[in-house]
Amino acid sequence: MTADPVIQLEALKKYYVMGEFTIKALDDVTLTITHGEYTAIMGPSGSGKSTMMHLIGCLDTPTAGNIYIDSDDTSQLGEEDLAYLRNAKIGFVFQQFNLLMKMTALDNVMTPLMYAGYPLRERRDIAESALEQVGLADRMKHRPNELSGGQKQRIAIARALVNNPSIILADEPTGALDTVTGEQIMDLFEQINQQGKTVIMVTHDPEVSSRCRRTIHLRDGKIVEDL
Repeated sequence: MTADPVIQLEALKKYYVMGEFTIKALDDVTLTITHGEYTAIMGPSGSGKSTMMHLIGCLDTPTAGNIYIDSDDTSQLGEEDLAYLRNAKIGFVFQQFNLLMKMTALDNVMTPLMYAGYPLRERRDIAESALEQVGLADRMKHRPNELSGGQKQRIAIARALVNNPSIILADEPTGALDTVTGEQIMDLFEQINQQGKTVIMVTHDPEVSSRCRRTIHLRDGKIVEDL
């Protein structure tokens, strides 16, 4: 791990106006995450943790403040550049897997590579390698409805890895899994982090956060603890 920042949030705000009321989902958050960190974001429902994840992942835009990814000010990027940043530098893993149900595991993992412009043979080779990395070499031709929850999440992780991003964002990645399977998925995230990738995980589970090396607690849109 180096001391170079990979993510910087400066005075970040995300407000939603609902009639006469203003909801402060994130309220003046400043945060730096360096390359190779393994960080959990925790907080009660409505604390702002998913909002922070979406903003870091450039899936939403802030009301005020700045987000830097590898020193790039995302507020200065157009839609095409933002799409490239999301595809090239950030891998997403979601609680409900977000797989395409009519596609095989291999086709699901190949999809980001298609958008990145890789030729078919190269897409296949990279996707097969990613599925081998997550222990699903023997399930490449299976569709999601033929697989367990843990296997679906492994496909989602492989899909997040195929473009070799420097950042992995995981939103409650064990939330839909039983305890034993969740532990196996956390083992996999630890291996990914040990390979040098920055892993940021939204979770409500103290056992999950205890596996991370840094835990940021949010409440009412503010950082209240950073351990």
